[in-house]
Amino acid sequence: MNKSIAILFLMFLCQNSFAQSAFRIEGQINGLKGGSCILANYVGTSLYPKDTAQADANGRVVFEGTKPLPGGIYEVVLPDLKTLIKLFIAADQQFSFVADTTDIIGSMKVKKGRDTQLFYDFQRFMKTKEDQAKALREAKPKDLDKKIKDLQDQRKAYYDQFMKENASSFAVKIFKASVEPELPPAPILPNGKTDSTWLFNYYKAHFWDSFDFADERMLRTPFLQQKLDRYFKELTVQTEDSLNKEVDYVVGKAMAGKQKDVIGYTIYYPFNEYQNPKIVGTEGVFVHVAEKYYYTGIMPLSDTSSLRQIKERVNVLKPLLVGKTIPDLGVLGLKENMVFIHDLKGSYNVLFFYMPSCGHCREAAPKIKAFYEKYRTQGVQIMTIATDGNQEDWKKFVKEMQWENLVNGYGPVATRQLSYNKDYDVVSTPTIYILDKNKKILARRIGEADLEPFLKMYQQRTAAQAKTSK
Repeated sequence: MNKSIAILFLMFLCQNSFAQSAFRIEGQINGLKGGSCILANYVGTSLYPKDTAQADANGRVVFEGTKPLPGGIYEVVLPDLKTLIKLFIAADQQFSFVADTTDIIGSMKVKKGRDTQLFYDFQRFMKTKEDQAKALREAKPKDLDKKIKDLQDQRKAYYDQFMKENASSFAVKIFKASVEPELPPAPILPNGKTDSTWLFNYYKAHFWDSFDFADERMLRTPFLQQKLDRYFKELTVQTEDSLNKEVDYVVGKAMAGKQKDVIGYTIYYPFNEYQNPKIVGTEGVFVHVAEKYYYTGIMPLSDTSSLRQIKERVNVLKPLLVGKTIPDLGVLGLKENMVFIHDLKGSYNVLFFYMPSCGHCREAAPKIKAFYEKYRTQGVQIMTIATDGNQEDWKKFVKEMQWENLVNGYGPVATRQLSYNKDYDVVSTPTIYILDKNKKILARRIGEADLEPFLKMYQQRTAAQAKTSK
């Protein structure tokens, strides 16, 4: 009697323990001889550890926890930190798999994990057809083209059937998100060529058609980040107005999906990407996102200090964006006179903020002089502004760099109290601006090596616009 009660009690404990596991993923990984494995999920294109488990000497490993895993694409990272086993986490969170490290796709078998099994079934079929096509190309039979087309038809038929039969699955949603928009036949131009502009516009207009912003699980896949990268960096003209328009378009799609975290990610992406952008003149995107989404509370912040810091940054950037007239500044000249930014007479005016004690500034100084000598006949004028140090060091630096033909200013003595950091965004030296003849900012915070390429590009673009306007 006591023995029976003990057995029943043990059974109860086992059942209760199993019930407490909101997720349990058991893997048998042949070829793995023990070691620590990581279960990691995607956020953007990066992997973040979610759980760890120790594999035994036979390659058996179990991940489990008392809280359900957020849905998405996960990777089992093996001890070598190179081998990854992809898992699709959706409704099925109590499943097992068997795989071999020598051929994960070919060997994978999954029990009760439908989305993961669907993924590997799909990959296995497609890989088989790719291998068959490769073998045909190497063998070069007489009817090669026909056999390749047969394989392509088989792939297409399988794809269509797979997508139809498994339409409600998370795996199909992932496949749809990863495919390119299918392009219809493009119109033919009068010259007989395909209208490539029409094709581009169609592609861009349908780029987001198969991406489900209403599915919060998409945040934990690489595809949202990848699509944002492609859309903004490759399909959008890198100007403030064009980028701002597309930001609002994509955020609008996310807001229609009503998933808070997805909305937040699509807002944070341009906010982060264009705060210190690689493309000249696109900081205005950061300002636009801050004012439209952070100031209004559409993008909530956990504390008021973060919003205050954002506003402080916007207040610095807004007067200094490309297209704005730079605030005037008067500093002490070599002849004990005051020299002013707005008194520069060049068609193109370069401001070079520097410190005489700065090593990078010293390296850049000869390049600044060489640029001036090469382009002064094209209307280039340069004003250097020393932001600190004593006058003796400043004058010594100017003489050593042979800057006598430049407009040189000693910045600590100015016509008004200023902070170079706040008033001119000089957070490091050297800091370079390019202005037009009206002192409107053409480029800001570019490197000395970028001066010549930028000037050439700007001149070419201006000439093309003038030709078009005629």
